[in-house]
Amino acid sequence: MTAKIAYDDVEVGTELPAQDFPVTRATLVQYAGASGDFNPIHWNEKFAKEVGLPDVIAHGMFTMAVAVRVVTDWVGDPGAVAEYGVRFTKPVVVPNDEDGALIEVSGTVAAKLDDDERTVRVDLTAKSADQKVLGMSRAVVRLA
Repeated sequence: MTAKIAYDDVEVGTELPAQDFPVTRATLVQYAGASGDFNPIHWNEKFAKEVGLPDVIAHGMFTMAVAVRVVTDWVGDPGAVAEYGVRFTKPVVVPNDEDGALIEVSGTVAAKLDDDERTVRVDLTAKSADQKVLGMSRAVVRLA
């Protein structure tokens, strides 16, 4: 696969299509099985509250992974992501109901880094319940 977005067609300030990602308790169980992360703060409400959390919370790596989907869907090639990092600022609290939580992600091309490498930096904003859940969320992406 190769990136579907051309470097020459992108400007600083280009906005990526925003996406919303629903998260339910079932989503967390599925992620725990796939990742092997069965920490009870991600599935046991009683335990999560005993350790000071408001409720069960989504895995940080799950939150990080869904956020970068905005980039990979935009560029059309997950392999185009050369670097990606975040800081975890707030947990995604997932109530035990039909709706669960929603992670809202948007992204903007913040810089054109290297004309020869055709790389850009995309800054992401990820929120849940009107709170920023990731900080310094940035991806370096190689474009076509």
